[in-house]
Amino acid sequence: MKLNIIFLVFLLSSMLNFGQELTDSQRDKLNKIAIQDVPKDGPGIAVGIVQNGEIIYTKYAGYANLKDSVHIGKMSRFNIASNGKQFTAFAVLTLVEKNKLSLEDDLRKYLPNLYKNIKHPIKIKHLLNHSSGVRGVYDLWNLQGITWWKQKFSNADAMELLAKQQDVNFVPGSKYSYNNSNYILLTQIIEKVTGTSFVAYTNKLFKKLNMPNTSFVNDYKNIKGQIAKPYFNFDTWTTYEWTCNLHGDGNLFSTLEDQLQWEKLLQTLKSKHFSKEILAKSQELIENTSIQNYGYGVEFGEHKNELYRFHGGSTGAWKAITARFKTGNFTVVTMINTGKIDPMMQTLQMADVLLNKTDSKETFPIVPATIGEKVTNEDILGIYRTKSGYIMKFEEREGDVYMIRSGRNDIKLVRESDNVFQQWNDAPFKQEFTKNEEGIMQITAYYPTVPPFTLTRIESDLSTFDFSALNGTFLNAETDVLFTIKNIEKENYQITIDNKKRNGLLVYPNEMLVDAYNLSFEKDSAGNINEIRVTSRRIENVRFVRK
Repeated sequence: MKLNIIFLVFLLSSMLNFGQELTDSQRDKLNKIAIQDVPKDGPGIAVGIVQNGEIIYTKYAGYANLKDSVHIGKMSRFNIASNGKQFTAFAVLTLVEKNKLSLEDDLRKYLPNLYKNIKHPIKIKHLLNHSSGVRGVYDLWNLQGITWWKQKFSNADAMELLAKQQDVNFVPGSKYSYNNSNYILLTQIIEKVTGTSFVAYTNKLFKKLNMPNTSFVNDYKNIKGQIAKPYFNFDTWTTYEWTCNLHGDGNLFSTLEDQLQWEKLLQTLKSKHFSKEILAKSQELIENTSIQNYGYGVEFGEHKNELYRFHGGSTGAWKAITARFKTGNFTVVTMINTGKIDPMMQTLQMADVLLNKTDSKETFPIVPATIGEKVTNEDILGIYRTKSGYIMKFEEREGDVYMIRSGRNDIKLVRESDNVFQQWNDAPFKQEFTKNEEGIMQITAYYPTVPPFTLTRIESDLSTFDFSALNGTFLNAETDVLFTIKNIEKENYQITIDNKKRNGLLVYPNEMLVDAYNLSFEKDSAGNINEIRVTSRRIENVRFVRK
């Protein structure tokens, strides 16, 4: 009897410590999901699942190199982009554990030439969970008219531009705003503390983690191994040369095998070189901050009522997703080298197989609950905006309503009912027009894969505004960018940013929209507008002064 009890305890322990065996049905479903969007004779995917510390599934499909007919396999290295942030954060944690730095340290303890005008502390913990308020260097380059991926930028180039910034987007620690600059700054702090390059320090970490084919890239001419080349399809498959040396915020090349090794360590908390405390902490929220959706290079979310930790990476045609589920103690890792696959959708579909939720739907509505009061085409025309600043414009052309969004083709809408329209070529994308409590027209957009979101029409009185008051040239000394503003007719303006002309639309007496930019301004005591503030995505209130 005693032997039977001992055997039972051993058996239960084994079941807990090793990955469960997939059923034939589960494996078949996973295989179908993995290859569902992999084109014939095209680039593809590497995907794997770790459960209870054991690899229970891997699938490789498609080509790593079309020219040489090399298939994606165990040794294929992908650029997992921002998914590499978790390893930059882990490097910081190793230094914290050795008491070489503190998360409460101000970044200027190590980089004293930055943000001298900012009185609030900008702590390392703020960089880690994107609450620092520092401006996004990629967005600053965009403001300068520079396409960063066409350059050969390094972290030194990023630091040169960040060093010129005299202000931040918001009070550090006051809110979350995802921003790659945070993790570039962390690389510089790590270099100051360790006295070695960030790449050299993290290479030692990867060796100890038993991830021999993983490394951040600071020299694009020296990327080793079998690279899964990135491919876009514009009638034919097209690749391109990667020439970026920016790193720490991304630019991490790795294999699926290495990423699954990392997941095994996180699930078992067993390593020869790292304590279980530091491995566990890397998956937690950061203490003594108000940010509840981002930790050490890891996001916190919910899928079909299941809590999970995740992060995505995307740069060009390379994309990667890691999703860690508490229920079932499993992780799905997906890496692709094609712009034709949505890795997040596939990853969550695979998670549904293990969660036994393949037939369940998201809990948000995908169609309007009722039909509302009838609206005419004229009733709904105008510009609408979300609280976060996302813009949709609706205008009438030859009797049809068109939806206009930045960076997308203009789309004709088809009336479905009294106050509901749909996209002519994508019926599930529905637009419901109603009035809010203030009587202002609003639109709620519905789609099967995205929770509904609402935009409110911009309504303002410009009858007394002097449209010529904005004419002139404005300079931002931090980026050396010039804005020239010229009124064309009433609320319509032409904006020239370093010789590139754009259309501007005055929406309020103190606000103008220019493509992806929001311009705000106030009149001084003399009634003149001598300063404008520019906001776009990851830069806020960049100050331009009239010349």
